[in-house]
Parts: sequence; C-alpha cells; structure tokens
Amino acid sequence: MKKYHNTINLLQKVKWVVPSVSLFILAGCQSSFLDVPPQGQQSSEAFWKNEADATKAVNAMYANLREWKNVAFAPVAVESVGSDDTEKGSSASDATFFNKFDTFTASSTEGQLGDFWGGQYQNINFANQVLDNIPAISMDANLKSRYLAEAKFIRAYAYFRLVRAFGDVPLRLHVPKNASEYNIPRTPKAQIWAAIEQDLKDAAAVLPQSYGAADVGRATKGAALALNAKVAMYQKKWSDVLALTNQVMGLGYALFPNYEQLFRIQNENSSESVFEIQCKLILGNPDASNSQYSQIQGVRASVGGGWGFNTPTQSLVDEYEDGDPRKDATIIFRGETTPEGDVIPAAGDNPMYNQKSYVPFSLYVSGYNEGAEQNIRVIRYAEVLLMNAEAANELGNSAQALTSLNAVRARARGGKAGILPDVITTDQAKLRAAVYHERRVELAMEFDRFFDVIRQGRGAAVFGPKGFKEGRNEVWPIPQTEIDLSAGLLKQNAGY
Repeated sequence: MKKYHNTINLLQKVKWVVPSVSLFILAGCQSSFLDVPPQGQQSSEAFWKNEADATKAVNAMYANLREWKNVAFAPVAVESVGSDDTEKGSSASDATFFNKFDTFTASSTEGQLGDFWGGQYQNINFANQVLDNIPAISMDANLKSRYLAEAKFIRAYAYFRLVRAFGDVPLRLHVPKNASEYNIPRTPKAQIWAAIEQDLKDAAAVLPQSYGAADVGRATKGAALALNAKVAMYQKKWSDVLALTNQVMGLGYALFPNYEQLFRIQNENSSESVFEIQCKLILGNPDASNSQYSQIQGVRASVGGGWGFNTPTQSLVDEYEDGDPRKDATIIFRGETTPEGDVIPAAGDNPMYNQKSYVPFSLYVSGYNEGAEQNIRVIRYAEVLLMNAEAANELGNSAQALTSLNAVRARARGGKAGILPDVITTDQAKLRAAVYHERRVELAMEFDRFFDVIRQGRGAAVFGPKGFKEGRNEVWPIPQTEIDLSAGLLKQNAGY
C-alpha cells in the first residue's frame, strides 16, 4: 500500500477541484467575491471549462484562507503563544495543549502542528489547481493573467508561513499527476525562499494596484511587493527589503489616523491595508460565515461569548512607553469599558484579551460565530514602514530609517504632546533596538513577534526563560503524521 503525505486527505487524489459545502465555494464576479452561496462537490471532468469555473476556483482559494486551520487554534499555537507577547488564556483546564507551545515542549505528535501544516498545504493545493488548469481555459486574457497572479500570491503566502515555522518543507508547484508524485522529500529552505520570491515577483508584475468595490480584498501589486520585502527581511537581504518597501511606499498607501479604530469592522480595507483575509457575516448562511478568528480570542464572559484564548502577557504590557495609546488599543483589560461601550466583567479567567480581534458585542448575530465578519490584517502599511526603517538602518542610512520609524510613532501619538517622542539616535545598534521595540508594540498580537525574535537571532535571550533551546526551537517539529504517511521519507527537524 502506497504511503502519501502533504496530505492525501487534503489533496483528495486530485479528483475534486472545487470544495464541497464545508469549504464554501464562492460565487462568480457579478457581485462581491465574498458573497458565498454554498455549492455541491464537482468532479474535475466537469470543471475547468470556462471563465465562470475559473472564477469559482479562485474565489474558493480565497475562502479557504479563513478556514479553521488557517485562522484559529493551529495558528495561535504555531505562530503566537510561543512568543513573550501572548499566553494560552481561557480557563486553566481548557485546551492545555497550548501550554506545550508556550513552554517549547510540543512534540511531533501534537495535533495543532498537523493542522497548521495541512492548512497551508491545502492553500497550496487550491493555488496549484488554479495555476495548472486555468491556462487551458478560453477566457478573457487579462482576467486569466490576474487570476494566475493571485494564485501565485496565495501560494507564496502559504509557503512563507510554512518555511518560517518548519524550515525545510516539501516544495510542490503542481498538482500531482500520479501516485509517485505525492510522496516527495523536504526541500532545502533556500529553495523554498527562492520559489516564494519568484511567485511574488511574477505576481507583482501583473496584479493591479487596486480593485473596484466588488473585488476589494484580492491580492494587489502592493501586497506582492510587501510580502516579498518580508521574505527578503527573513533572509537579511537588506538591499532588497529597502528597494521593495520603497516601491510600496510610492503606491499611495497611508497610515490610518486612529490606531484603535483601524482594527474595527467599519475600517476594514482602509488606506493602511496592504492585505487582509476577508471575513464576512452573510445573513441566512451561517456555514459560509465561518471565520472563528475573533471568536476564539474574544472576551471569555457570557456577555462577550468569546473563548478567551491567545491573551496578552504582562511582558507585553510592560513594553509600552508611558502614554502610548497603542496599549489600550491592543489590550482589553478586565473591568474596562471599551470605546464601543462594552463593559468587560471585572472578574473572569483572564485579566486581558486581544483588542485587535475584538468585535463589539452589539454586532453579534445569534446563530453565527461571534465576530465572524472581523477581517484578519496580514500586512499593514505600518509594517512596510518598519521594514523600510530596519533595512535602511542595516545599510547605514539612519536618516531614512528615522523618517520611516518616526512616521509610525507619530501616528500612534495622534497629535498628543509629551508622549512617544521621535527617535533621534543615529547609532546603528541603538536604532536597531528602537526598531525592534517599535515592531513589538505596533504589531503586537498580529502573529509576528515569535518569528521576529527568531529571525533577529535573539531566541535564547528572549524566550530562554520559557524553555527555548538554541539550535532546536527556531523551528517546530515536523508533524509525525506526515512522517508516517511518507513512510519515513520526510526527516524530522534536529532535536525532536
């Protein structure tokens, strides 16, 4: 019996092309691509015939980004609670597996690793089906090119999440055509980075700077350039980071004036948004209103209805400078009243919650996931400026570094005198520390802190008290289920 990985249940032997009801196929382009009537399963023989099929497949690819494995427990485990910004949250006895990620004791058999791995390869499978099948469809040439570019962006985003979490991973750029192509070994991470960069370069050359109202939220030129800059940053390609972020800075993005309101539903896809995972509450269709990103992190109280996971730490609270408005905009404190008027109970399991994932209780709709319409901010213009600042400083250009860094600080202080003064040091080491600090407080609770510390080479220094071991915990273990399915072809990361 042949053994397959990556995994066979996700690829379904490629006999399906568009997902069944549970994966929420999206409608055509006559209305917003977020309007989601469920569709039945359709075989490949009856699909990939026309432009409407291409549109359904691309929209399904986007819909999968908000699926449970992409936005809920697995990302919290793999991308968040290992950092010093967050901890498990909820009640002490609930979902205790998160503690293994917080203390770096998660083994290869921990199910959240398999979910995260599988979620990303499912995204890759959606993208590869688009890339393999749409070229043969007779349809509008410009739309075809754009769809292929969108798929390359999504594939790059999935591989970015995989490589920073696991290091070497299998590189799959096409849908397997026969059994022998299912089981492939891990590809060196340098080749993964190169493949991501090529996809993003290709995408940026085709994708538009913006879309009409019905297509807002799709990948843009700016999104491809910004993600490419982030990929370069992880490889310390500082000249590339600087050049790419300079390009994005010329595309018309702007910092949203009010930091707290930036994360509210009414301000989704704002001038600061470079890429967001689109979530929507669709009345009459609870199954399609499926994002649980906000729900799992929401205030754990009967009035709030959230699950209370992925909560801020005191270490994060202490990182904010006196008077920094971002502290109260990032953290809901027990006993406070939110700017939207929600009274947070003074008693409860957790002293703090993630305010960036917060949805006002008045917007909850009975029968739907709490906060189902809260978009997930993946890349913001503020991060582009901070990448620009870090790259400029590493290249010895302190003037540009200070300009970009202080633009972020100026937005944060919102015109208030006496707080968050401009950084003025030109000493490279001190300016680097200032950029690191600014990334932490500006991007807190946005699933980057853990990997930031790792790429900065500070894992043992920052996470050592939590159990981090240098030479081991820079990456997570490869899921044992994948190793077993590969009949041992996949090799485990060192130390696991």
